[in-house]
Amino acid sequence: QEQLVESGGGLVQAGTSLRLSCAASGRTFSPYAMAWFRQAPGNEREFVAAITWGATMTSYADSVKGRFTISREYDENTVYLEMNSLKPEDTAVYYCAAGPYVTVATQGYRLWGQGTQVTVSS
Repeated sequence: QEQLVESGGGLVQAGTSLRLSCAASGRTFSPYAMAWFRQAPGNEREFVAAITWGATMTSYADSVKGRFTISREYDENTVYLEMNSLKPEDTAVYYCAAGPYVTVATQGYRLWGQGTQVTVSS
């Protein structure tokens, strides 16, 4: 059974950093593209970052560009999201997703994790 499990969320102060992890199990997630989305209360789920299966291309939302970095470790079948200079508006549940190609649309991803809460205090 394919599964994505996120970890690394928590409560932090503005200006600090967090690293989220997404561990894939049940199969090798190559050649899948991997992405991070987030959803704040009352808001729709929004694209944060994505990476191709070969890590040849990454894509970021404008709101996180220059602060967040997505990467993947093939040996561990894990995708990471390094988040720096966190802001209160980054507060959300962060979800990991897998799909055949990089896209900002949620419909483009066929497998989702359960999410991990990130809360940034001012």
